[in-house]
Amino acid sequence: MRTRPILAAAALLLAAGLAAVTHQAVSQADEPLRIGTTYMTMNNPFYSVIDEELRLVIESHGDILLTRDPALDQERQNGEIRDLLHEDIDLLVLNPVDYREIEPALREAQKAGVPVVVIDSQVSDSNLVACTIASDNYGAGVRCAEHLMNTCDSAKVALIEHASTKSGMDRIQGFCDTLALHPDYQIIGRADSAGQLEVAMPQMDRLLEQGIVPDAVMCLNDPSALGAMAALQEHGLLEKTAVYGVDGAPEAKSMISEGAMTATAAQSPIRLGQITAQTVYAILNGEDYEKEIAVPVELVTKDNVNGYDMDGWQ
Repeated sequence: MRTRPILAAAALLLAAGLAAVTHQAVSQADEPLRIGTTYMTMNNPFYSVIDEELRLVIESHGDILLTRDPALDQERQNGEIRDLLHEDIDLLVLNPVDYREIEPALREAQKAGVPVVVIDSQVSDSNLVACTIASDNYGAGVRCAEHLMNTCDSAKVALIEHASTKSGMDRIQGFCDTLALHPDYQIIGRADSAGQLEVAMPQMDRLLEQGIVPDAVMCLNDPSALGAMAALQEHGLLEKTAVYGVDGAPEAKSMISEGAMTATAAQSPIRLGQITAQTVYAILNGEDYEKEIAVPVELVTKDNVNGYDMDGWQ
């Protein structure tokens, strides 16, 4: 098996009535709309792709997209939202750092009459947002667990999580629920990576140093999977360990093609960005739209990886 060093791939990745609200600015056809966005981190290329797709549509309408990066700091994100409200945005697109601690900022947006579209996650009180657009995160975990059961008769499993995000929690929950009725599959360790490669690697290393040696590792996203793989490789365990991620990042697909990674439940940030743009204009124009939109995921394995764009996102 020819395997490109995992650390090299890692370096590449690093490189209420809101539904009925029509904002006042929509009627001012001579004024461009101002859309604010803040994602949990721009350190993950997944969010850069969403933002690029959203920007393409918004700027093609002659409108303005204001993007902010809280760098995984919820207090900072709440401040960014207050600043965007002071800049008279017409709508906010949000990917929360913490699905619970975002609530004060959501209430400020509601008070200001600014509708909120949540993307790639959820918030604790859906009544505070106009729309939630996310991949089938629970289903992503289910698909990974089903693949593990179909390829291994038994397994000791470690989990690499991100407990402050609802999307990350749902992926891990879907995985665990699927294995729960099958005693031959046991969760033997878990660690939180905050969804970051540079955190997942030492966290995986810590588990291994504690004597927790899994047959499989389920990671909430592909950056975490690459970090876990780097640690496993350093301990000489990568070839013996099945590694699952969620995203469908180009680096993950490359690792699957080379046999180093087992599978990833592929999201489509391109589609997420396009759907978000469509929903933004439906809300601001007073048109009908779905309050909750679930985007399907697809499991990418060595059997089908060549059918995907290896150099880009789907």
